[in-house]
Amino acid sequence: MADWAGAAEVGMKREDEVVEHVSAIVEDVFDRLKPVLVAVESLLADVAEVRARDLDRVRPQVIEALGGLVVGAGYVAAPHVLADQEYGFEWWTGTGPQPEQLFISLEPGSANFLDYTRQSWFTVSRDTGRRHVNGPYVDYLCTDEYTLTFTVPARRNGAFAGVVGADVYVREFEHVLQPKLRHLGSRAALVNAQGRVIVSNSARLPTGSLMREADVPAWWNAGAQTRAGVRRCGDAPIVLVIP
Repeated sequence: MADWAGAAEVGMKREDEVVEHVSAIVEDVFDRLKPVLVAVESLLADVAEVRARDLDRVRPQVIEALGGLVVGAGYVAAPHVLADQEYGFEWWTGTGPQPEQLFISLEPGSANFLDYTRQSWFTVSRDTGRRHVNGPYVDYLCTDEYTLTFTVPARRNGAFAGVVGADVYVREFEHVLQPKLRHLGSRAALVNAQGRVIVSNSARLPTGSLMREADVPAWWNAGAQTRAGVRRCGDAPIVLVIP
């Protein structure tokens, strides 16, 4: 009995380490976005009619946010926030000395138009008024990589004005967390609130697959209270599951 209790205590401690590590990663990414949010909301407050070219003013803070696990960052405007065009997009990618600006079609009538107002990384922050982590999803727009996108709503006079956000490659997220997941000694996965696997320590649970051993969506919708084998990682929609 004592041996069993000791093993259980060790297992719980290792789970704690995973949860704390994930929470720390999430907070680091959101901390990188704080100066971007300040710059965006200051611009929106200071300039009566913000135009697309004015978004250059937030570029230094966006580029500064790049680094660590963050491979892309920027500001995505809500429709009609800009005075001279319906949509606005200031996004930069890369972690080296020469980051690149990402350009997308912002013309609704064009063949390549991306209506980002339909993307979950935009709509969840808009509809909840809270920060959000979206993914894993394949970023066909930019990298064709499995990605996590972190977003925070920006406001102008209290009204939703778009999101500031950051991209993290799932493979880099996995690289950082795999040692601790393997150390758990049993099959385990980090999944999103819909039960989709972000990373795991098992080939049977690849990124993007559905965790079937635990009904994570039902657990999440019921309040996400910690129970055996299912633990939320901070306030992010990321769950440690040990089936």
